[in-house]
Amino acid sequence: MSEDPSDIPAFDTSVPQTARIWNYLLGGKDNFEADRAVGDQIIASLPHFRTHARLSRQYLVRAVRYLASEAGVRQFLDIGTGLPTADNTHEVAQAADPAARIVYVDSDPLVLAHARALLTSTPEGATAYLDADLREPGEILKRAQETLTFDEPVALMLMGILGHIEDDAEAKRIIDALLAPLPSGSYLAMYDGSDTDPDVREAARIWNLSAEPKYHLRSPERIAALFDGLELVEPGVVSVTRWRPDPGAADAAEISQYCAVGRKP
Repeated sequence: MSEDPSDIPAFDTSVPQTARIWNYLLGGKDNFEADRAVGDQIIASLPHFRTHARLSRQYLVRAVRYLASEAGVRQFLDIGTGLPTADNTHEVAQAADPAARIVYVDSDPLVLAHARALLTSTPEGATAYLDADLREPGEILKRAQETLTFDEPVALMLMGILGHIEDDAEAKRIIDALLAPLPSGSYLAMYDGSDTDPDVREAARIWNLSAEPKYHLRSPERIAALFDGLELVEPGVVSVTRWRPDPGAADAAEISQYCAVGRKP
């Protein structure tokens, strides 16, 4: 962690923030009254939304485990990481290979404050944190190379963050810019909220009344289009509960969080 503590910007606890609301929905304690108020409104509209948040997190774990254990990826660029919780990307990846290297990226000052203390690494591997914005792919890539090498495959992780980019063309430009310098055999893994459920659409409406940044739902077809040019890993674009569920795990119903993993040819 190269950031100096004096560089951490102040954060306004009166304005609900995505990372803190999500932390509350996941049962974390790194949130404030304004964040909990939005979370409670969402839960009132969609009582199972907290479960949906956990199911989405479980997809992240399975995706990282697949990439590290089966696909052989040893480098991860996790943008929009959010507040640290259990089973973070580096914990799952380094359980498969202690030498794995992970770079986290977020622009929330509270995430930055907690990243120093919680995003640790094995001695063999490396974990770094960048305070940067998704809309600045060039800056992210430049600074990520202090920890990662682009001579070897990298898994680009965009979990629940592309919904903050309203325009599909802009989202695709950001993805393409981030993938451009990465070698063949690199991957994109992502999930985002879908517009397939009226309750989720209502939850997004409540979220956008006061939370920052705003969140925009996409159809599964629009999510699939973000993977154009990549080779989709089976089972393709599906609900997070349907992406390679763990053997013997209890069957979970489909939810309006859609995901996919794609390989760069």
